[in-house]
Amino acid sequence: MRKIEPEILAQKIKDGDRFALSRAITLAESNRLDDLNLAHQIISLLPTSNTSKRIAITGIPGVGKSTFIESLGKYIIQQGEKVAILAIDPSSSLSKGSILGDKTRMEDLSREEGAYIRPSASNGSLGGITSRTYEAILLCEAAGFENILIETVGVGQSETLVNEISDLFLFLQLPGSGDDLQGIKRGIMEMADLIFVNKSDSFQEKLVKDAKLDIVRSLQFLPTKSSQWKRKSIIGSGLIGKGIPELWELVNDYFSFINENNYYSTNREKQQLKQAERYTIDLINQQYLKALKDQPINLNKNISAFDMAKDWLNNHSIKISIK
Repeated sequence: MRKIEPEILAQKIKDGDRFALSRAITLAESNRLDDLNLAHQIISLLPTSNTSKRIAITGIPGVGKSTFIESLGKYIIQQGEKVAILAIDPSSSLSKGSILGDKTRMEDLSREEGAYIRPSASNGSLGGITSRTYEAILLCEAAGFENILIETVGVGQSETLVNEISDLFLFLQLPGSGDDLQGIKRGIMEMADLIFVNKSDSFQEKLVKDAKLDIVRSLQFLPTKSSQWKRKSIIGSGLIGKGIPELWELVNDYFSFINENNYYSTNREKQQLKQAERYTIDLINQQYLKALKDQPINLNKNISAFDMAKDWLNNHSIKISIK
């Protein structure tokens, strides 16, 4: 395999080379430490963005996330801006590969010059997103994509991680789904900055109005967000583009608000520190996995598995050295 020169790949990314961008993201998603180091060498050579919009989009399966994102992405491009979609697919439990393939579900958007779509497997990540999405965001921003849309697997309780690497959390809901969402709705609603009731064209008018009323009532009982932004909801349809212009106006209002009160910059700093913690845990984990492979735990039938683990740790001093 030909050696990758970080300086050359970084310059190609800055020049808008899509293949170079995809190659760098592939390196960042690798489980190999050498590849991850190389990816971060490339990132260090690239400009950072202080004006980008990182927007997480989630919702229960069947809410129409991909159709909605395609409609929103096309609208953003019509405004003369570029958009990158990091569509996180569920992984196959055997191959760890993506089993959906979002480019096939966003055919029109994928043909747009101002759009970049990156399907990526979640690899069983609890947060619903691949553990290296943060690097993918940085790389896309360096390539000139100021709007980053992150579509998650939409499993409800496990969307916390995506909230920790985004600026705005957008929750998609269906009319008439209130009862089905009771178990997960409060947690998601607390994270949400905007709620979009999708597929309004496919439901009776009463259901749509009831959904709007249900959301308004729910928002009254939620704690104030750290950003001090008051959560807002809108009704529309990704399929026919209804409500998309109004939604994008709210998105811009939100970013103006958090820039004025400095939440945008302070939140980004917190995200960077949180990511540093994740890197620390990941790197230590890799060191211990290597040590376990070299020096396996010996079976002791007289003690529990937990005690065997403690004995192994007490008897093996692992020197943490990361190059």
